[in-house]
Amino acid sequence: MGNRKKQKRSVQGFDRTVDYIYDTIEEYKELQRRGSHVASKDGVISQIRRGPLGVVLCLGPYNYPLNETFCLLIPSLIMGNTIVFKPAKYGVLLLTPLIDAFKEAFPPGAVNIVFGRGRTLAGPIMKTGDVDVLALIGNSKSSNALVAQHPKPNRLRQVLGLEAKNPAIVFDDANVDKAVKECVNGALSYNGQRCTALKLIFVHKSVSEEFRTKFTKAVDALALDHPATNSTLTPLPERNKVAQMEAYVDDAVAKGAAVINQNAGRVSDTAFFPAVLYPVTDEMAIFHEEQFGPVVPIVEYEDLEEVMTSIAASDCGQQCSLFSDNELTIAYAVDNMVNQVCRVNINASCQRGPDYLPFTGRKDSAVATLSVHDALRSFSIRTLVATGTDQKELVGNVISGGQSTWMTTDYLL
Repeated sequence: MGNRKKQKRSVQGFDRTVDYIYDTIEEYKELQRRGSHVASKDGVISQIRRGPLGVVLCLGPYNYPLNETFCLLIPSLIMGNTIVFKPAKYGVLLLTPLIDAFKEAFPPGAVNIVFGRGRTLAGPIMKTGDVDVLALIGNSKSSNALVAQHPKPNRLRQVLGLEAKNPAIVFDDANVDKAVKECVNGALSYNGQRCTALKLIFVHKSVSEEFRTKFTKAVDALALDHPATNSTLTPLPERNKVAQMEAYVDDAVAKGAAVINQNAGRVSDTAFFPAVLYPVTDEMAIFHEEQFGPVVPIVEYEDLEEVMTSIAASDCGQQCSLFSDNELTIAYAVDNMVNQVCRVNINASCQRGPDYLPFTGRKDSAVATLSVHDALRSFSIRTLVATGTDQKELVGNVISGGQSTWMTTDYLL
């Protein structure tokens, strides 16, 4: 399923996608049940439903080409929209069996798949002005460039999952062993090629040495191998990705950081063993930019307010992880971080699921919200029919006559 993702996670991604489809269908039924109600108040009879927005241009990501793409496609289709779907540059082959499935399940024109480079295809499609929703998992530069090409941007709904720079804060009262385990997984699961990955680790000076010693030992113990072996680390799919990781390391080292684990660096043109950098400062590119790969920057701090200030100044605001066993510390940090990010994880790494939870972000990290509940609303709009109570007989006849598919009180079971 995934591109160079270990086999176990690919299987999990497929199963999760199937569960997501079934859960979305059940949520849609519940939405339609509420819409079957006809209200009468203040002399007005009304019926409110959620209706489709129109044409959705769907651009899915290469790191989760099935799961995250279908988290856009399925709610769009269920709400009655038509889809123009451009697959990611990697992971295209998995669509081969799905093309026939779309053909069997939906009428002609409902799902339209175009293959090619996004830069070549997406711009001209947007310029037509016929796109009503841009559904994109990628980065803000790409989404901004596409939105700018739409001739009527005010009619364009945006559903975007964008870049993130999720921080972890390891406090002086943290369980260091727990923090190390969660940070290794959070930073390096799928080689850090997840928007939900931990991409900047702040560690209090009093526990910094212990954390670094245990963290680097755990990282160097990871295995890098072919995805079929179910090794933790796998080769990187993008041809220039190793060079990008080396550039982050070179920039940090030139500005005072060191690579503190033993096995770090290039293995081949497509494989890079994780590099742990310390001490990282805000002068380095890795402090601000989303690396989306296996380079882990560690920042030592004494003053928590400096950490909070740097997180507030970040262009990203998806999630964070807090590591502390003290309720007062957690309470203070949570009250600050809920104003900066959209999910605060306590003694746990950042993650997307379960899919019933809202998945979104502040600043440049997202537009709109995805989840089993929220996605149906992101890809639809509240629409109502209203009239005076003197038209009660007419409305009743329309509903009972069954000629209208919209004005109906049918209850989906």
